[in-house]
Amino acid sequence: MLTRRKLLQSAGGAGIALAAFRSGAVRAQSRPFTFCSWGGALSAMEKGAFMDPASAKFGAPITNTSPMTYAKIKAMVEANAVEWDLGDVGGQFIYQGRDQGLLEKMDYSIIDVSKLDKYWVTEYGVYTSTGATVIAYNTNLFPEGKAPQSWKDFWDVKAFPGPRTLYNRFYYNYEAAVLAGGVKRNEVYPATDEKVKLAFAKLAEIKPHVKTWWSLGAQPVQLLTSGEVAIGSAWSGRVLDAQKEKAPAAMTYKEAIAWGNAFVVPKGSPYKDLAMKVINYAISEEAQTAVLGFGSYGPVLASAAAKATPEQAKLYVSYPANMQEACVFNDEEVAKYLAKYDEEWKKFQLS
Repeated sequence: MLTRRKLLQSAGGAGIALAAFRSGAVRAQSRPFTFCSWGGALSAMEKGAFMDPASAKFGAPITNTSPMTYAKIKAMVEANAVEWDLGDVGGQFIYQGRDQGLLEKMDYSIIDVSKLDKYWVTEYGVYTSTGATVIAYNTNLFPEGKAPQSWKDFWDVKAFPGPRTLYNRFYYNYEAAVLAGGVKRNEVYPATDEKVKLAFAKLAEIKPHVKTWWSLGAQPVQLLTSGEVAIGSAWSGRVLDAQKEKAPAAMTYKEAIAWGNAFVVPKGSPYKDLAMKVINYAISEEAQTAVLGFGSYGPVLASAAAKATPEQAKLYVSYPANMQEACVFNDEEVAKYLAKYDEEWKKFQLS
């Protein structure tokens, strides 16, 4: 029976809901569309090639911020207080975010992926640029011809002496460690218990020589150029950017861990439709061709990559000669092994 009391309660609830909706709309209008990435060379490229032109094209201001943190995406979505409308993530987070209900599905009625290789297209994210985690080194300590050229060399502290730096997450380290342990590039995945056991054994072997476990992309290049470490894993674009400044840093694409940068939309963004339009622009011929001019990260659109000069092409891991010796990061498999072994990794770092 619908009593007056229930009717009033219902009306009050509807009023609260309407107020909340209006409040959310006001919040959306009170801040500009916000894009979050990792900083440094990558953010500079994305701002210049994607965000600034998209802002002009759609007549909407875009705020660029960094660094990206997956924990913040999770916290924002769960608190229903999303501050980032578009984010650049490692591809493994597409699957982690999907499974945790943190991401909006891509709207392929807005995003045209007809010219993009299917590898770069997923249900919850679209890749917009390519890069790699590489072996980088200080050129004052290791001149040309005497530098490390493999993860086996990275682990050889006698032939290649000096402190190391490695990433503070299990991914990249798993791949590097099993390659150092003799696993072939095409057999890195799936991450079986046996391979993970090998990875942790190799990481325990190198751990006494790791001075810093880096978390921000700027760190390894800073450590290398200052001479605090001799060798480290680093993001290719950061090394290329440092070389433009004549810093004593170099890298090899041999056994590079090749990956793509993916754009995702945090669930609950008040600018979801605009985010889809920005993604669509980022994979356009115009935007992808503009990527080439930054000399740090490569395009995902094949027709744009084909426009690279020979000198430009050699800078990117997607260059055929570089890819022949790279280990291609399998984002879905990485998401699986992180779910299974990440706690063991945290314990390893604390031990």
